[in-house]
Amino acid sequence: MKKLYLIGFAVLTILSCKKESQEPFGKPTETTSTETKTPEVLGKEIFEGKGNCVACHQVDQKVVGPSIQEMAKIYKEKNGNIVSFLKGDSDAIVDPAQFPVMQANLEITKTFTDEELKAVEAYINSHLK
Repeated sequence: MKKLYLIGFAVLTILSCKKESQEPFGKPTETTSTETKTPEVLGKEIFEGKGNCVACHQVDQKVVGPSIQEMAKIYKEKNGNIVSFLKGDSDAIVDPAQFPVMQANLEITKTFTDEELKAVEAYINSHLK
């Protein structure tokens, strides 16, 4: 009986010991939502996610709306304010003829926090050439 006890204890000890390459106990293995993201990363997530901007805007080509590169370039040249536009507080300056198409999406962007809007702006501006 004592021999069986020692074998059981040895097996339990071996199975419960962690390898040197394993993460420490209690440390999360996945990225947590509290991880700090750069504005560009957050902006990209919003642009491609809840903002649904990617449905009409691609990085380097016009689809329904102007490309991200064109938006960044024109807003810089005209000293425009992307955040103000996304809040619905200023006129379209890149492709005003397409504004009626954009109006539906502005109802979504108007619900974004200032941090989210600034992140979308940072993502767009990260495509300046």
